[in-house]
Amino acid sequence: MGKICGYTEEEAKLFVQYVCAGKAMGKTLTGIFDEYSKKTGRAKGSIRNYYYALLRSTDDERVKELLKGTSLKAEKILEFTEEETDAILKAILHKKSKGVSVRRAVLELAKGDDKLMLRYQNKYRNVLVKEPERLQKLMQECGINFDTCEARQKLEEEINGLYDRLASSLKEENKRLFATVKRLTDENNLLKLQVKNLQL
Repeated sequence: MGKICGYTEEEAKLFVQYVCAGKAMGKTLTGIFDEYSKKTGRAKGSIRNYYYALLRSTDDERVKELLKGTSLKAEKILEFTEEETDAILKAILHKKSKGVSVRRAVLELAKGDDKLMLRYQNKYRNVLVKEPERLQKLMQECGINFDTCEARQKLEEEINGLYDRLASSLKEENKRLFATVKRLTDENNLLKLQVKNLQL
């Protein structure tokens, strides 16, 4: 049995049925993908990617047959304007300059909207790879010094590492002190018992 966009034909069929049933109950795609992820063990992101890959495979007769009679369709993704792109990149760079990861930054900017988060993340990565000079220019416009950001991030990592080491060291010290207190308590109880026996 051949595969459809990476899923077996049977799983593709079950997936389409699952999505249609979820939408009929008024569930969002994000919620459906999350539930399907828990049900199958597949990553939520890969399920979302599969959904859109499936809906865009309009030249595959098996996909046409699979989607026949359903209302599933891929929404057209509107491209960001140049102004929107710059605004998004600046917002990500500002957060990044404060030690926030790109993933965390786009999650905050998208306010929990998975689809929008993915679009922001992809836009940032595309610009990073294809137009690094654009990011450099935006950083200069925002007054962000990349070397300072890196130094701050390195310092934060060192502080976190130091904290973890201290916490680990304190845990070990606490264990050692607890064992010592227990041993001394046992010895004290034994001495009390010996004194009591001598008095009898």
